[in-house]
Amino acid sequence: MRGLFFIFFWVALQLGVVAQDSTTRESIPFSVRQHIPSKATKRSALIPGWGQAYNKQYWKIPLVYGVLAIPAATYQYNADLYQKTKFAYEARFKEANGDPSLVNKIDPALKNLSIGTLQSYRNIFRKDRDYSIMWIILAWGLNVVDATVSGHLKEFDVNNNLSFKIQPQYQPQFKQAGLSLQFHLKEHQTK
Repeated sequence: MRGLFFIFFWVALQLGVVAQDSTTRESIPFSVRQHIPSKATKRSALIPGWGQAYNKQYWKIPLVYGVLAIPAATYQYNADLYQKTKFAYEARFKEANGDPSLVNKIDPALKNLSIGTLQSYRNIFRKDRDYSIMWIILAWGLNVVDATVSGHLKEFDVNNNLSFKIQPQYQPQFKQAGLSLQFHLKEHQTK
């Protein structure tokens, strides 16, 4: 497996190598890479935080994983307790039907609980485990939405040439007063 990974890594590095021919003196025009918001969306949907990295918002990556870690930890906690209470409930149920062989394998914290209490706890932990899955999906979706919106706003023009003015205005022809809205989107400078 390591050999296959090494070969794949080496081939990937070789694809990125570009040779320069020293005999030609032609200049290659510099091209600016265009920012594509759909790339941020797709990357963030595949791996959380990858879209934020594409948008060059590296500070958001720990937040994304922090938001995803909370429901993942609660899922693990609830899944573990669900399995324990499910086993304890089944053992108590078999004990009530005359087979006490599994009672000694019940978790010590659950040993003194009744079958009704175990059933209630089992249902609660299953419900909470399922809610944790829903929260993971919601947090992942929020990650994708954040990457998409940030990708679309990446090239949004926010400079000092954007302005909006509200001025009072008087029209003498109609002898009427009013408000005038003026938008100044860009100021063209001549050089």
